[in-house]
Amino acid sequence: MTIVRRKFARWATSLGAAVLLLVSSGCVVGPKYHAPAPQAPAPAYKESPTQFKENEGWTVAQPSDAMLRGKWWEIFNDPELNALEEQLNINNQNIKQFFENFMEARAIVREARAQYFPTLTAAPSVSHSLISQNLKGSTTVSANGTGTTFSTQSTLYTLPLEASWAPDLWGKVRNTVREAQYAAQVSEADLENERLTEQTALAEYFFEIRGQDKLQEIFDDTVVADQKALELTRGLYETGIDDQISVVEAETTLQSAEAGATNVGIARAQYEHAIAMLLGKAASGFSIPVKPMTVAPPPIPVGVPSELLERRPDIAAAERTMAEANAAIGIARAAYYPNLSLTGEGGFESSAIGNWLSWPSRFWSVGTSISETIFDAGLRQATVQQYVSTYNADLAGYRQTVLTAFQQVEDGLAEVRILSKEIQQEQQAVNFAQTFLKLEEARYETGIDPYADVLIAQTTVLADQQTLNALQVEQMTYAVALVQALGGGWDRSQLPSPSRVTQKPAKAETTIEK
Repeated sequence: MTIVRRKFARWATSLGAAVLLLVSSGCVVGPKYHAPAPQAPAPAYKESPTQFKENEGWTVAQPSDAMLRGKWWEIFNDPELNALEEQLNINNQNIKQFFENFMEARAIVREARAQYFPTLTAAPSVSHSLISQNLKGSTTVSANGTGTTFSTQSTLYTLPLEASWAPDLWGKVRNTVREAQYAAQVSEADLENERLTEQTALAEYFFEIRGQDKLQEIFDDTVVADQKALELTRGLYETGIDDQISVVEAETTLQSAEAGATNVGIARAQYEHAIAMLLGKAASGFSIPVKPMTVAPPPIPVGVPSELLERRPDIAAAERTMAEANAAIGIARAAYYPNLSLTGEGGFESSAIGNWLSWPSRFWSVGTSISETIFDAGLRQATVQQYVSTYNADLAGYRQTVLTAFQQVEDGLAEVRILSKEIQQEQQAVNFAQTFLKLEEARYETGIDPYADVLIAQTTVLADQQTLNALQVEQMTYAVALVQALGGGWDRSQLPSPSRVTQKPAKAETTIEK
């Protein structure tokens, strides 16, 4: 028995050494991945205020190579916005959905890595059988020595252990693992891009509400002024200085202003409801205090164009998608090579339970097989071509994403810069319109001009104030859009490495939520 054990041990050791040598000599087929060469951008953004001599009321933060970091919304210096953004990062359901997609992608990495190792199964069983006396050849010798044919019962106890393994000779498993790791990185970048999208949407809706509050203030002030104008017109009419048509015009102007003031509530309510949704709350129990917007956007650190490729999560996702497609080409090419499978079985079997696990009851078998596809009607070739085309399409998608990123930054810089100048011009128009109104009111009170001239001045002031407020809201929302175009506070160093996405997550991250 000892001799048999030693022979088995030597045989197993030799087989293991041969398998390790076989695996270590394996190669990884398929193209080696190289990240696309970055496009050579200009040293500075064309639309940056630093490229224009005139002072247009808005500048970028200095130094020019500064970057947004972390909680980008804090540059707006609004405690209420800061608190809302913190709630969004915790409770937004879209962010949670993308996070779970990322956790799923990480699980797929571990699934792929399981193919590196053998599969071991155990199937203990107990069977009791009866041999029919009518079965040919089922004769036995009875106790008295005479030959008779009769039914026999038997019991078999088995405890088999089966192992199978396919060594990764051509890198199919390694490429599968890499593909899953790259896909997990894509999922993480998508998560960060979605987080940035939700954060900027919240900031834009927040400033829209502030703009609606300012517009409400404008209409409320207009209603008060129109009410005074109506009282003055009535007084002049009652004293016979003015006619009834002026009273009707004043009443019409007042009613129109009151209707406009009422209408403001629609947009404000919708933006408020939208913010509640972003925070994962029911709109029925959520409200934001009234506070008219009076601030201009802060200087935003835009950095230099060469940094943009490292700061946008969508660009990182597009590049990792290319790496994923490249690994898929290697998986497809591995199909051209033979597959080696190693199998082994061993355990114990006995007809008596008392001898079931004894050494004489042991059994074992080992084997190997090699399979190679001889004819597949061009399936493997077409599969490789499919993934090559996928890679080329992903390369084009990556380049398009980069071009779009530069376009969005330039758009944002131009919008905020030009709006700054337009706001200055519109503010002057408001000032002149208010002066015009005061002069016309004085002339009307002294009977020099008719009330129609006052009405024109009132309409002009209200229209210019509305335009100015709309421009100020646009400037704030465009500033937020510029932050989004710059990638927020994210940079590529935050993208998890392949080894990190392979790690087993914490228990709290894999618990079923109720």
